[in-house]
Amino acid sequence: MSADSSRPRLVLGAAVLDVALVVVFAALGRREHERGGGVVGVLDTAWPFLVGLLLGWLLVRAWRAPARPLHGLGVWLATLAGGLGIRAIVLHWPPLSFALVAAGFLAACLVGWRLIAWWVSAHGRARAA
Repeated sequence: MSADSSRPRLVLGAAVLDVALVVVFAALGRREHERGGGVVGVLDTAWPFLVGLLLGWLLVRAWRAPARPLHGLGVWLATLAGGLGIRAIVLHWPPLSFALVAAGFLAACLVGWRLIAWWVSAHGRARAA
């Protein structure tokens, strides 16, 4: 299989992973605060951050190198700013504690998996050399 044929799967996999991580963030937050609602409740919490995630992917053109840590930084910032901004407009400005937890969790996830992928890739190339 050529690198060109695996590229769409890499982009799709990265996008799905990012979406899943944002949904996990929303689900864990709802569980922690004992808010029910099932899937609809989780999506109600997640959608502002998913809009921010989409904006982040578009702004940094993440599809060009979806596993690049620098792209992860841009995606994270847009996800956080978009999510908090939309929540502030639609609902109310979230408490500082929520913003800090969101920043930390989303950074660990959206930048973290990219750092791990970069490290594994770099060490794989070093071993092959």
